[in-house]
Amino acid sequence: MLWVKAFHIVFVASWFAGLFYLPRIFVNLALVPPGSEAERARLLLMARKLMRFTTLLAVPAIVLGGWLWLGYGIGRGPGNGWMHAKLFIVLLVLGYHHACGVLLRKLAAGTLQRSHVWFRWFNEIPVLMLTAVVVLVVVKPF
Repeated sequence: MLWVKAFHIVFVASWFAGLFYLPRIFVNLALVPPGSEAERARLLLMARKLMRFTTLLAVPAIVLGGWLWLGYGIGRGPGNGWMHAKLFIVLLVLGYHHACGVLLRKLAAGTLQRSHVWFRWFNEIPVLMLTAVVVLVVVKPF
């Protein structure tokens, strides 16, 4: 199980790296001046490739996490409320990941008019979720 745990951590860290950087590309897209089609196309290409790669990293992170959850039997019985909270945050992370895909499609279609400031705030959300998950797993507060 230690191999499963090690690879779970690697894939989660890699998945979050993508979730940290993808909205940063959105910030840059929001800052592209009108008429800079080459720059916009380059950033969209980068965002699409990163979204694809980040999605590929999310799949083994979730599968290995499920394996650990079933293998260790964590979350059943008293004193495991932290796991329920962690699983809720994992659902929020999946929702955030999906939201990034929706935002990317709208940016590519030119139908999304958000400021770079909005994307900067949006970019902070995965940091908060990762922090919460790490605290829950390490401290197990409830």
